[in-house]
Amino acid sequence: MTALAESFWKTLPLGEGVELLNHDVNGLVAFSKPAGVLSHPNEPKDRPRCLIVAHYDAAAECYQWTGEGEKESRRLWLLNRLDSATSGVILMAAQAELATEIRTQFKRKQVTKVYQALVFGRPAKSIETWKDLVAVQKKGGRIRTAADAGRVPAESVMKVIRIRPGDEPLTLIQLEPRTGRSHQLRVQCAKRHLPIVGDQTYGDFGRNRALAKRTGQKRLFLHSLATQFQYVWKGRTCSFAARATLPPEFGVVI
Repeated sequence: MTALAESFWKTLPLGEGVELLNHDVNGLVAFSKPAGVLSHPNEPKDRPRCLIVAHYDAAAECYQWTGEGEKESRRLWLLNRLDSATSGVILMAAQAELATEIRTQFKRKQVTKVYQALVFGRPAKSIETWKDLVAVQKKGGRIRTAADAGRVPAESVMKVIRIRPGDEPLTLIQLEPRTGRSHQLRVQCAKRHLPIVGDQTYGDFGRNRALAKRTGQKRLFLHSLATQFQYVWKGRTCSFAARATLPPEFGVVI
């Protein structure tokens, strides 16, 4: 089983810049997704820009392809999503039953996720729990979230990592979401006048342009740094963890 698994992982049709971080014998795997790569295609023309360059079954949330010289299809089930502009850890599973179990862990809030973000400004406190009531709207294939007129709880723990002082301070913060609302971290930062650098939806467009001109960096500075959790599979408790190194462009800016 292990030899087959190693063969499987070494021949994946990975998207450009996607890296395999970790996998276990049960078929759970973590990848590092670069900014600009899609978690899954929204339409066929998106396939070359995706995490896995293969057919995607939206109903099953599963990638499917056939290896060279093989008759049976290979599959990977997507377990969570990152916005195209967000980089970092993303999870998949090679078995449908395992995918169901891990998705249940996410719904039960039993998965610890840690992000880092570069924001304009300086938080008033070095550590703080952010609690908001947000409204999430999905229209025309787009998602928009507001933090001032909703009823859906959103909670995150913020910790300051590093501050670049000056007339225009920049702060590298760590964010641990306790809930998983769409665009939650971006909206919670913006509400506190700490817009994430490069955010083209909730950010400060003028400061984004000025920083991009100064540094040449135009990405959204939000990164899924680490994920860890335990899960029960076939009567055994298994642990899984993955960490995606903070991209070098964060250091260029701060």
